Amino acid sequence: MTKGFEFDALKALGCIVERRSFAAAAREMQVSRSALSEMIRKLEARLGVQLLNRTTRSVSPTEACIALLSRFEPAAAEIGAALDSARMEVGRVSGTVRVHAQRLGYEMILRPAMASFLAENPEVALDLSLDDATIDIVAGGFDVGIRLGELLDQDVVGIPMGPELRQVPVASPAYLERHGRPVVPKDLLSHRCVTFRWPGRDAVYAWEFRQPDGVWFSVPVSGPLVLNDQRAAVDAAVAGVGVAFWVESELRQLIEAGQLVPLLVDWCGGFPGFSLFFPRGRHRSAAMQALIISLRRHFER
Repeated sequence: MTKGFEFDALKALGCIVERRSFAAAAREMQVSRSALSEMIRKLEARLGVQLLNRTTRSVSPTEACIALLSRFEPAAAEIGAALDSARMEVGRVSGTVRVHAQRLGYEMILRPAMASFLAENPEVALDLSLDDATIDIVAGGFDVGIRLGELLDQDVVGIPMGPELRQVPVASPAYLERHGRPVVPKDLLSHRCVTFRWPGRDAVYAWEFRQPDGVWFSVPVSGPLVLNDQRAAVDAAVAGVGVAFWVESELRQLIEAGQLVPLLVDWCGGFPGFSLFFPRGRHRSAAMQALIISLRRHFER
């Protein structure tokens, strides 16, 4: 068994342990599951020790595996960082960056900079998943995520991107003619609201407002329609179904066209916008580092 094989097999072992799945690791490494399984079998035979506990439903590291990876992974990260730095110095950035982004985060942060990034880095591919669910990006096999700052986990590195945001209630002129305008946020309890549920959560989102003294509070609105897509909620508001609640910048065109009327604006406060994030301590590939630099440059102009 060559040293090169051992290095590759140890990298594969680390990927399996991180993903807790042979199938997910095989997808990330772009090899067959059977080839990956054979690689680990040969490594275990070479070392004379079991490295993984396997069942039909799960895979977990043995104590020997944990001890082995605790010494291998820092060294591999240093080697990877050195190679990536060398490639970046000669302009050879390549590879795939898997990105999980909230839909609005993609539209506000990634889409405006995507074409120029890909043009500047022709050997880099972006593999994008647009989904409002707050998933574990490591378990999902993603390198980076784009998510509202308030939804970030504590064990990640978050890089703020883009402007502060503000959500406002809106309704069509026809709806307001029939039902009147709310004067304070609690008035929404007697209105027909088009509500929103975050993907993967059972509870309907309670709309958040800020008092004049800066204290935030929630109003548990309800109504005839519950959706998991904010754009669909806005469409319903335009159609006169009820009051919707979304990011002001995304509503501006409809407000200016007279299709929607903003409500309770004095009670609507700003909050941190989107952040690009990745797990703390995780090695950043040259392609991933190039994406971070490109997005930062775009929003610092």
